[in-house]
Amino acid sequence: MAFPYLEAVVGFMVAMYVFETYLDIRQHAALKLPTLPKPLVGVISQEKFEKSRAYSIDKSHFHFVHEFVTIVMDCAILYFGILPWFWKKSGEFVAYAGLNEENEILHTLAFLAGVMIWSQITDLPFSLFSTFVIEARHGFNKQTIWLFFKDMLKGIALAIVIGPPIVAAIIVIVQKGGPYLAIYLWGFMLVLSIVMMTIYPVLIAPLFNKFTPLPEGELRDKIETLASSQKFPLKKLYVVDGSTRSSHSNAYMYGFFKNKRIVLYDTLIQQCKNSDEVVAVIAHELGHWKLSHTLYTFIAVQILSLLQFGGYTLVRNSKDLFQSFGFDTQPVLIGLIIFQHTVIPLQHLVNFVLNLVSRAFEFQADAFAKKLGYAEQLRSGLVKLQEENLSAMNTDPWYSAYHYSHPPLVERLAAIDEPDKKAD
Repeated sequence: MAFPYLEAVVGFMVAMYVFETYLDIRQHAALKLPTLPKPLVGVISQEKFEKSRAYSIDKSHFHFVHEFVTIVMDCAILYFGILPWFWKKSGEFVAYAGLNEENEILHTLAFLAGVMIWSQITDLPFSLFSTFVIEARHGFNKQTIWLFFKDMLKGIALAIVIGPPIVAAIIVIVQKGGPYLAIYLWGFMLVLSIVMMTIYPVLIAPLFNKFTPLPEGELRDKIETLASSQKFPLKKLYVVDGSTRSSHSNAYMYGFFKNKRIVLYDTLIQQCKNSDEVVAVIAHELGHWKLSHTLYTFIAVQILSLLQFGGYTLVRNSKDLFQSFGFDTQPVLIGLIIFQHTVIPLQHLVNFVLNLVSRAFEFQADAFAKKLGYAEQLRSGLVKLQEENLSAMNTDPWYSAYHYSHPPLVERLAAIDEPDKKAD
């Protein structure tokens, strides 16, 4: 008797939904607490706390609905055989268009086109509500409905241009990969990720946002001095017009080897009280670079990718696996989709471990900025960003341990203050 792969996958999906909903309920209860955590009393204003609380509760209610609809649709698609039915209909569409339905690349592209249309239709109501109701209600949304759909159409156009060559390459590699298939797939995805990291900030991101050089002045001088003191090869320093879409703030850096660039959201500059707070945030980001966090994460992801492709090669020819999900044939893309579903338990475990590592990296980057003399500025900067972004002030420890890639503000402030307390 064949192993019931489909039933096992759906069962685990439901089990994970129940577990994560339990964590969501715990977090929702924490969000409803009427008082600030003791360490934040006198640090966060009561007005900001009330606004943060209202925003977080609204998002939590929305999350409950969205996750319920998602699990129902995902389980229905798998359990009722919609996936194989849609694959069959995609082949019929290819034939109807006068093309060769036996060509797996054309068949797969037709299937993905249908999936993209379905995803856009089902995701659109949630995206619109999130952006123009919740984000607008709490003062974050700055984009018009026209800009929203313009961005969506640009994303679809990019998918149409970039997607087919990648899909075709993966199918050819799987068909001709032989015993070294896992290595070939990993090598292709490695090159692709490097290419995308190179072209995205230069060619793709400017399609959605305007990047301008940070004007000459005190802030630019301080950032350049900091970068120089750490031998960070800063080539470009940009400001991005994040305020055209949202009042949320951020900063990031990118680039390979001796060609590094730093990008500041205009909202970050506007929200921080002075330039030293912005520089402290950059010092934190430089800590990630100096301590090789980005490199370690990249290597970890590559190792996991290689292991994942290795696992795929072990099951890609399993007739029982495909038949369990309703397929009489064994298409490459469908094999990858099914495999992704069968390793969901491992993916949840890996994500949990990666979050643990990420939180440790955040503490280390904070400590790096503190060592450079930015403790007070970083502390005030983190508080300001927490206030302006209306981030959750009260967090459930189980929820944050499972979901958060960054430590809660209370823990970060305690870590920044701890060496000072020891010194006293």
